[in-house]
Amino acid sequence: MQRIGLTGGIAAGKSVVAERLGTLGAVVIDYDVLAREAVAPGTAALDDIVAAFGAQVLTPEGALDRAALGGIVFADLDALAQLNAIVHPSVRRLAAEREAAAATADPGAVVVHDIPLLVETGQADAFHVLVVVDAPSALRAERLMGMRGLNREEALGRIAAQIDDAARLALADVVLDGSGDVAGLQTQVDALWQRLADERSAELAAEKP
Repeated sequence: MQRIGLTGGIAAGKSVVAERLGTLGAVVIDYDVLAREAVAPGTAALDDIVAAFGAQVLTPEGALDRAALGGIVFADLDALAQLNAIVHPSVRRLAAEREAAAATADPGAVVVHDIPLLVETGQADAFHVLVVVDAPSALRAERLMGMRGLNREEALGRIAAQIDDAARLALADVVLDGSGDVAGLQTQVDALWQRLADERSAELAAEKP
């Protein structure tokens, strides 16, 4: 099994990369999806979030109001760290379960861990290959404003809440340029996929007597 870590600044193009890798045959574990699962109604993590931030972060139906919570934590780095300390252990447990299932189904699987805060959470050394999708912060802010309806201050706040680009790039094994169009980024992913396949073939050949 090949374990790939995938990360990048918000709105850099990571979702395009993850989708393409899934299409090519990788098992993609999306930590944003797991984060929503971890805080579903009835979970201990949701109870802890309410205890930390108040009932104002709940919808009338008792689910997590992500917009209300985001308004709190993206304006306060200490609050964001507190939220991460609540959610991340549950997310890691769920990810380990997904990876184990993938390995059981196919011992030769390529498992991609799609983690927005991979570097921030100290997981840079946990994978065979760390892939970083990069794009200039000004472009990412424009994308956030267009895609999510944020104003410029909100967009820049989301970017500032993540680790700086230089620190992320310093740890990368592979850097994909997300500043262009979708087709160009997909072409880069295809080349990466071929490289990974070549490496697997070389390793298998080396193991033969």
